[in-house]
Amino acid sequence: MKTSESRFCSCIYFSANALARKIEKLATESWKRVNLSPSHAYLLMTVISEPGIQPGALSNELQLTPSTITRLIEKLEEKKLVVRTSEGKLTNVYPTPKAKELLPKLKECTGHFYETCSGILGKDETSRMVSNMNKLGDKL
Repeated sequence: MKTSESRFCSCIYFSANALARKIEKLATESWKRVNLSPSHAYLLMTVISEPGIQPGALSNELQLTPSTITRLIEKLEEKKLVVRTSEGKLTNVYPTPKAKELLPKLKECTGHFYETCSGILGKDETSRMVSNMNKLGDKL
């Protein structure tokens, strides 16, 4: 059934979540080749670009709760992709050499995801949608 045919299609909560589930499915498929979820991949790309970043900054950047960030970091530590160091009360997250080697593949996954969405929606519509979602998210 199309989202627009649901009895709940006039509800922003229902429609936003239906869209999010469809986008999540496309994203998950795109990042399968590196055996990471999209959330793990975005966190890892952030850590690679900002070695020593603190979990609070990751939480802000990725718009995720601190507890979610902790779980993501723990999983990436298990995969030997990041390491945490403590300096007093501060915790810093660093990429491992293995993570840095993975960066080109992560970028390929990002490109594949964009191309998949653009192939379905069109490049202009995809760009407009992302811009509008960011504006709406900022308002809320």
